[in-house]
Amino acid sequence: MAKRTILHPYRTYMFRDKDPAIDKIRTILEDSGESYRDIQVASGVSTSTLTNWFHGKTRRPQFATLNAVARALKHEWRLVKR
Repeated sequence: MAKRTILHPYRTYMFRDKDPAIDKIRTILEDSGESYRDIQVASGVSTSTLTNWFHGKTRRPQFATLNAVARALKHEWRLVKR
């Protein structure tokens, strides 16, 4: 089994435009070389949802959707007590 990286949400962050989680997922997606279609097949998250995250209307994606995309990219999105 491939090693998974743990993604930690920001502890405090007052965003004005978009949730910083979107930037984190976008960076991981770009580094992976996967297409939106590949992620849709692996995660069940539609390409239109990904487009809305990165280029459109979505400002605050749901945790479950972020987690599905992260897992498709072989990462893990979870809440960690500090």
